[in-house]
Amino acid sequence: MPNIEKNKIVENLTEKFKSCNGIYFTDYTGLDVKTITKLRKAFRANEVDYLVSKNTLTKIAAKNAGYEHKFDEILNGQIAIAYSEVDAISPARSIKEFLKENDKASLDVLGVLFEGELYPPEKYKEFADLPTKDVLLSKLLSALSEPMTKFSGTLNGAMQSLVVVLNNLKEKNN
Repeated sequence: MPNIEKNKIVENLTEKFKSCNGIYFTDYTGLDVKTITKLRKAFRANEVDYLVSKNTLTKIAAKNAGYEHKFDEILNGQIAIAYSEVDAISPARSIKEFLKENDKASLDVLGVLFEGELYPPEKYKEFADLPTKDVLLSKLLSALSEPMTKFSGTLNGAMQSLVVVLNNLKEKNN
């Protein structure tokens, strides 16, 4: 592979290491072409990219991104990287769902780079079980709007009570 192509790959990987909050290192040894195609299709459906590159180029990119020697233990064998620029948890959900549907698939997660920290392989399952960003935002909005709703209900109740009292006084005076 010419140096120009290698440099582009390293630049691309370096950018991904710097910009993506969730990067999942997987060992795809033993997966046949049909299974990998299914995996890539599942990833695309969830806006996840799946990239295979030489381990030496990945190590250079990791070093350029400030992760020198963090991935030395992980980057051995046939390694692919799953990441999403949209949702850092999406690759974990995609992997977990894929393995659930394809129980004979031998896709192993070797490590997770999440928010700049390297986590052990089993951590991806915990990430996969986290609620989506939309669910978290709706819960937050609900929690923030609940006191306002209660306050408005209290004011409404007080106003209605006042109207009832005034109507009773009016009828009493007539």
